[in-house]
This record gives sequence, structure tokens and C-alpha cells, in this order.
Amino acid sequence: MIKKVLYITGTRADYGLMHDTLKLLNEYECIHLDIAVTGMHLMEEFGYSLDEIKKDNFNLHIVNQTFLKDDNVSMSIFIGNLIVDLTQLMSEIKPDIVLLLGDRGEMLAGAIVASYLQIPVAHIHGGDVSSTVDDSARHAITKLSNIHFAATEKSASRIKQMGENPDNIFVVGAPGLDSIMKSKDNVDKNYLLNKYKINKDFVLILQHPVSLEVDDSAFQIQQTLDAVMSTDYQVILVYPNADAGGRAMIDKINEYDVDAYKNIPHDDFIGLLSLASALIGNSSSGIIESSSFKLPVINIGTRQSGREKAENVIDVDYDSNEILNALGYIESEEYKNKLKTCQNPYGDGKASEKICKILKDIEINVDLLNKKFFELE
Repeated sequence: MIKKVLYITGTRADYGLMHDTLKLLNEYECIHLDIAVTGMHLMEEFGYSLDEIKKDNFNLHIVNQTFLKDDNVSMSIFIGNLIVDLTQLMSEIKPDIVLLLGDRGEMLAGAIVASYLQIPVAHIHGGDVSSTVDDSARHAITKLSNIHFAATEKSASRIKQMGENPDNIFVVGAPGLDSIMKSKDNVDKNYLLNKYKINKDFVLILQHPVSLEVDDSAFQIQQTLDAVMSTDYQVILVYPNADAGGRAMIDKINEYDVDAYKNIPHDDFIGLLSLASALIGNSSSGIIESSSFKLPVINIGTRQSGREKAENVIDVDYDSNEILNALGYIESEEYKNKLKTCQNPYGDGKASEKICKILKDIEINVDLLNKKFFELE
């Protein structure tokens, strides 16, 4: 019997992290994979990454919902409209499992729809904490999910604390590491140096708005750019997410003479991580993927404050002086020694294999759908 799996993607980030898992899942003869594409992928101002997705030849369904304005009201309207459209899509294609990653609104909308249509939800990266309001969405998705793919033992423990069935919680690692472990030693350095016009040591900036700090978004990226632009590093900046505050950040970025990219293909981004002198900002890439490269990371602000972190991560505030001091610290012998021995807490780069096997083998029945609250022993 063929099992139909629907994955929902709303950003270049989630798609890049899931690429290897989706590719492997699509190779299973007993799996039919559909992908719903929405949100940031469909926005020209953020690079229209749908074009990149089409190259992978998956079975795509375009769900034409985007953020109309740069505020929380527009985000809420987007999620509401997406619930309507995803209800129609799932009613038509009738997936056996809905696969979701992380904490974004697209994923929450998908979890709500699947739950009401009595379709099992498999959730990746549940139980993580970032100590921001996004955790509420992540934990809500966990409570709407039936199958849990945790990245770490700590995350699995938190899922258990939420009363989920221990038999349906699987520690698989972070799927974003899979492509890194396969390709990090095969980077085409000359190709990347030429494509991105890199002619000296460079840093990557990847910084997003924070839900409860929307009004400060422009100031926050200004502090980062003021610090980095005062150094001798070449700067490659990737646009922020299309969340409330994102457009204000872009307006501020445009005031600087900096190489800013709306979208960087995932394989290129991995290659740039392997070549960069540092990654600066507040992306989860700096927390989850970076230590596999022994890459210095300057993690700014609150967005990732609750995450498990390796020794390569330096936490600073939204302050140009602190960021500059951190850039100096990464050159110290003390830090370089930490970098040599840092270990990635997010797995071995084999999450895709584990996730796909579980999805292939798991039995969909009343017990899976009829969720009960499991007390901690």
C-alpha cells in the first residue's frame, strides 16, 4: 500500500533543511510525496525561491498566500487564509501523513488543518526551545502532532513533559546536518569565490526579526552592520525572513554598501559556511549546523537564547561594540582551542534515513490518531 505524505514549506530555510529528507522520501516506492509551497517562496522581494524548488522535480502544489504588509496583523491574516487553503488542498489530495518542521506559522496552520481532518502529523524539531514567543507555536504544533522527530535527547524529554506518547517520540538528530556531512569536504571553492565575487576573508550575516521586538528590527540590523562594516572583512548578507519587521530590516540594509542576496541556493549556502571567517546574526543555522564546520558564530540577541549550543557560539547583545569585541575574540588562542574540540549536539547527519524509515514503517491506526495524555512516571 502506498503511503501519501504531504510536506508544507514556507521559507527557503525550512526547504533547505529538509531537502535531503524529501529527496530520500521521494525515492521510496511505497511513498507518494506531495509538497505544498507557500509564503516567502512566492515573493519576488525575497528571491522567489519557488524557482529553485521546481528544479528538484517534486510533485508541487502552489498555495498562493503571502504576507501583504510588514506587521503582526498581516502575519495573523496570512495564517488564517492559509488554514482555509490548506483545508481545501488536504481535502483534495487526502494525505496519510502531514510532515512539518519547526515553529513557523505555515507549520502551525498545517497542523491545525490536519488535526481537524484527522490526518496524523509528523513534526520535526519539536521540543526545541529558543526562549522567544515562537516557542508557543512550536509547542502548539507538538500538541497537534502524532509522531515526533526530536533533534536531541533534551528536546525529546520536553515532548514527554507535554504528555506525548513516548512510543511515538524518536530522537533522530537535525535533518539540516545531513547535506552538510555529505558535502562539506567537496566544496567547489573557486566556483563560490567567483560567483559571489569574494576576494578576501569574509563573514556571512543572516539575521531575522524577532516576534516581540518588531519595532526594534531596523535598529538591530543597524548595530550588526555598523560593527561589521568597520572591519576589513568582506560581507555577504542574506535577506531576513518575510516576517513582521523583515521589510524594515531590508530598508536599513539598503542604506549600506553591502552585498545583499534575496536568496542563496542551499548548496551554495553550505559551501559559504565552510569558507566563511564567521557567521553573524540570529539564525538557527548558527546554532545547529555551524559547529559541523568548526565555524565561529556570533549569535546576536534573544532569538536563539534557549537553544543547546556548541562551544563555537558566542552570545552578544544588539550592540555594535559587543559584536566588534566578539569579532576580535574569534582570533584569540583561547577561542581557537575551543573551536578545535567543539562537538555538534544535533546528531550525526543521518536524520533523513531515520525519519524516512519511520514514516515508511509506522502503522496509521486509531491508536495513533486518538491521542492520550501520558503522565510522567
